[in-house]
Amino acid sequence: MPVRMVAGPGCHGSHGTSGPRRLRRFALLPCAPMSDPMPLWERRLRAPYLQFPNWSRHAPDRLVLISNESGSDQAYAWDRAAGSRRRVTDEPLGVILATVSGDGDRAVWFRDTTGDESGEWMAVPFEGGEPRPLLAGAAPGWPDGIAMGRTLVAAVLADREGFGLFVSEDGGSAKEILRRPDRMSISSLGDLELEGSTTSGLSADEDLLCLLVSQSGDDIHHGLLVMDPRTGEVVGEQADGPGLALSAGAWSPVPGDRRLAIAHERRDVHRPAIWDLATGERTDIELDLPGEAFPVDWWPDGAALLVLHVHDGLDRALRLDLASGQITEVPHAPGEIHGAGVRPDGEVWFRISSGESPSRLVDGTGAEVLAPEGERAPGGRPYRSFHASNPNGGRVHGFVVTPEGPGPFPTLMHVHGGPDWLYMDTWMPDVQAYVDHGIAVAMVNYRGSTGYGRTWRDAIIGNIGFPEVQDTVAGLDHLIHEGIADPETAAIGGWSWGGYVTLLALGLRPDRWACGIAGVPVGDYAASYDDSAPSLQSYDRSLLGGTVYEVPDLVRERSPMTYIDRVKAPTLVMIGEHDTRCPPEQAMHWVDAVRSRGGDVEVYRFDAGHVSYVLDEQVRQVGAKLEFLLRHLKP
Repeated sequence: MPVRMVAGPGCHGSHGTSGPRRLRRFALLPCAPMSDPMPLWERRLRAPYLQFPNWSRHAPDRLVLISNESGSDQAYAWDRAAGSRRRVTDEPLGVILATVSGDGDRAVWFRDTTGDESGEWMAVPFEGGEPRPLLAGAAPGWPDGIAMGRTLVAAVLADREGFGLFVSEDGGSAKEILRRPDRMSISSLGDLELEGSTTSGLSADEDLLCLLVSQSGDDIHHGLLVMDPRTGEVVGEQADGPGLALSAGAWSPVPGDRRLAIAHERRDVHRPAIWDLATGERTDIELDLPGEAFPVDWWPDGAALLVLHVHDGLDRALRLDLASGQITEVPHAPGEIHGAGVRPDGEVWFRISSGESPSRLVDGTGAEVLAPEGERAPGGRPYRSFHASNPNGGRVHGFVVTPEGPGPFPTLMHVHGGPDWLYMDTWMPDVQAYVDHGIAVAMVNYRGSTGYGRTWRDAIIGNIGFPEVQDTVAGLDHLIHEGIADPETAAIGGWSWGGYVTLLALGLRPDRWACGIAGVPVGDYAASYDDSAPSLQSYDRSLLGGTVYEVPDLVRERSPMTYIDRVKAPTLVMIGEHDTRCPPEQAMHWVDAVRSRGGDVEVYRFDAGHVSYVLDEQVRQVGAKLEFLLRHLKP
C-alpha cells in the first residue's frame, strides 16, 4: 500500500537551505482509509518473535528469553515444566540483554534507561517479586559480558577509565578483582554473535573464568585469559600472536572437566580447538570444509561438539565427535541460525530464519519448541546469492532480493554495519518492505566483513572506508550487468558503519546515486571518538592504528566530511539522541556542512540510542525510509 508522510513539530525551512536545521519527525499516515487492513510491510514489522532462550544446565526448564510481544523487546521468564510464561521487565526503551541465574532462581537483565547502552544488571525472583541490582556496589557502566553460576556471578563493566571485572559470591556485594585499560570481555566467539547463554565464561565447577582480552592493545585479534574468579590468580593464557585472533566457545558441561572449546584462525578461516586447562595442552582440530567453523556447545557427556559452519552467508549445524573426528550434519531448515544450544537431554535447539521466512524456535527434528503469541509475520521474497569482482580482483559475495517480474529495477544497495558483521540469508522485514514497493535490494559483504576469513576481515585495518565503497559499487555494477539494477535509479543506505559507508560513497561516487539513507552514521570521523563508548574507542584504535589524534591524515582522508563539496544526491540522515556508538553531534556536522553548500538533507531524530527496540518507533523509521525511497526512486 502506498504511504505518505507528514512532518511533525520542529519542521521548518526547505531542502538545501543554509538556515536553521530542518528536523523532520515523521508520522506514518496510510493513504487508504484507516478501516483498511494494515499494510503488509507493517504486519511483518509488528509480528511477534522470540529470541533464543537462556537456560542453566542445573535448572534447564527455567528459561529466560526476549520477545517483542508487548510492543517492545522485553525479558520473559518461561517455566517449561509448568507450561507458563510471564513478562518480567517493563523497560521503556526495551531490553537487549537477559539471562537466568545458574540455579534458575532469578531472571536477570541489563537496565539502560537512556539508550546510551550503559546502566546496571538487575535481577528478580523467577516466580516474581521486587527487582534488585544484581551487582550491589558496582557503579553503572557499559556491559561487556556476564557469566552466571549457581553461587557466583562475574561481569565486565566499562567506564571512561577502562574495563573492570566484578565478582559477586553467594549474593554478596560485587568486588572488582581485575582492571585493565584495554578491553576485556566475557563473550563467546568474537566473529560469531549468537543469542543465548554465554557458556564460555564459568567452567562447570565455577572455579575457572575465561576472559577475551586484547593482545597488546589490539581489540581485533584477541587472546584468552583463564583465571580463578575468586582470587584473580591467572591459571592459563593463550595468544596466537600479532594478527591472529582467538575466541572462546564453551566449557565442557561435565563436572571436573577443565576443557574449553575455542576457535582460532591460524589457517585464515576459523577452526575449533580444545584447550585443556588441567594439562595446559591445546589441540587444533582440522576440518575439510569451506568457510568458517565455530564450536558453539558440547553434548552433555563431553564427547562431541556442536559446531556452526558458516559459508557464503548460510549456516550449517554439525556434530563433531572428538574421539573419531566424525562430522554429522544436524538437520535444520536453511538460513541463518540466530541461536543454538544442546539441552541437558542431548536435544539441539535453534532459532533460525531465512530471507523469505521469519524465525522459529525449533528442535533438531524441526518441531517448534515455543511459538510467540499473536499473528505470524507473512513470508517474503527469497534471497539469491551472487558474486562480483572488485577493483583488486577480489571475489565479493552478496545477496539480492527482487520484486516479481522482469528487471531492471530501482535498486537499494543496503550496506551492513559493524564493519565486523555480515549479511546472511536471514529475515529482514525492512528489506521485504522495499521489495513490496518495487525496489530491488542488494546486500554486499564487503572487505571488512566477517565470515570469509581473517584476510578478508582485516583488509580494512588502517584502510577504512575506501574498500567498502569499492565493493559496494562493484556489487551494483554486477547487478546492472545482469539486468537487475537500473543504473539511473540506484540508492545506497545503511545503519551505523553502513551509514558511514553511505555518506562516504555519496561523496566519493556522487554520480552513482539517486539518493542515500544514512542511519546513525559516522559523518565527522575525527569528532566521533571522544563521545563514543569505551569498547567502541578500543575497537577504533585497533582499526585505525591509533586514536583519531594519532593518525589524523588517515582520519581526514577517510572521513565523509572531506568530500561534502561533491555530494549531489538527496540524503536522509537518521540520528539517535543518546547514541554512544555514532554520537549525534558529529553526524550533524556533516548535515550542516552539506546543507550550507546547498545540499538536500533531511534529518530524522529519535529518542533512543543506536537502535530503538520499541515497535512503534521501528515502524515509523521504516515508514520514513520507505517514503523517502519512493519519492526519489519512483518505482
